[in-house]
Amino acid sequence: MEHLINKRVKSIEISGIRKFFNLVADYDDVISLTIGQPDFHTPDHVKQAGINAIQENYTTYTHNAGFFELREAACHFLQTNYSLSYNPENEVITTTGASQAIDIAFRTILEEGAEVILPGPVYPGYEPIITLCGAKPVYADTRKNGFRLTADLIKKQLSEKTRCVVIPYPSNPTGVTLSKDELADIAALLKDKDIFILSDEIYSELVFDGSHHSIATLLRDQTIVINGLSKSHSMTGWRVGFVFAPQSITKHMLKVHQYNVSCATSISQKAAYEALTTGIADALPMKQEYMERLNYVYQRLTAMNIEVVKPNGAFYLFPSIEKFSQSSFEFAMTLVKEAGVAVVPGSAFSDYGEGYVRLSYAYSMDTLKKGLDRLEQFLK
Repeated sequence: MEHLINKRVKSIEISGIRKFFNLVADYDDVISLTIGQPDFHTPDHVKQAGINAIQENYTTYTHNAGFFELREAACHFLQTNYSLSYNPENEVITTTGASQAIDIAFRTILEEGAEVILPGPVYPGYEPIITLCGAKPVYADTRKNGFRLTADLIKKQLSEKTRCVVIPYPSNPTGVTLSKDELADIAALLKDKDIFILSDEIYSELVFDGSHHSIATLLRDQTIVINGLSKSHSMTGWRVGFVFAPQSITKHMLKVHQYNVSCATSISQKAAYEALTTGIADALPMKQEYMERLNYVYQRLTAMNIEVVKPNGAFYLFPSIEKFSQSSFEFAMTLVKEAGVAVVPGSAFSDYGEGYVRLSYAYSMDTLKKGLDRLEQFLK
């Protein structure tokens, strides 16, 4: 019966990150620096809120958009941290992780033949959904621009079919952020055009030098903001995300969301409420630890004469391996087999990631030291 499967579904593949992670899972004594999974536990008080929800039988459907107090807390969080103002009544939807938020946003705004501008390299979770919507991803090559998607690069890719520009910063896989001035240039370019902006800000709490800035402060009416608790509060498995947009957009996204999942899990919503109220500052000690790890890993890589752009957010580095004259997949496989270290081939992040590998430092200092010792010995 496979010949009857939707052709668009058949044309997409499992994420290159997961494919490589699964591929090397059976190798013995491998230090994995692959997955963007914080090594911190969910804060105890947040876990207790989830336990309380179960014990108090908060196990039924909620409002499709999430229970009101959570939406209120989410809007307060954005107002307090990023000066973004949204109405909890009708301008925020609680989603099953940021991934589902991206899905319902694209399915709401994209039609057959529309084009979506993305930075290359980029997180692999956007292109398959764009393709499933019958739209076309259009990549802007950021490799010679410090991996930053700027107005000049966007302008070169604009066409009459452009429906959306994705601004995913801090970036996975590069850790790069955009400055306030760079965002202002993009806003000036796209202002009053019939083009949406999908601003994926899932790593917004993990900016190391300065503050995170959202383009929604400049182009609110055109911008859909994606955020969530997976990275900031180490809640990946709880699957809680949020999508914020003007009511004229969210009222349509809510329809897609409702038929997709009805609502985010009630238990996780209670934990999320605790995270965004009592735990509003929970990300700060984690961020401090990530900064220390970043500085350590960056210094080790540069001491090995590996070319790498120093990031300013998230928990990834994207070093170049071009001088080793191997594809990123070949290099990564050889590293696993000969040194027992796993990183993600850059090709997982579009063709523009070829010649690089992604290294996650969301691991303990002990794990990072052992992995980098092995990498250094391998290169020698």
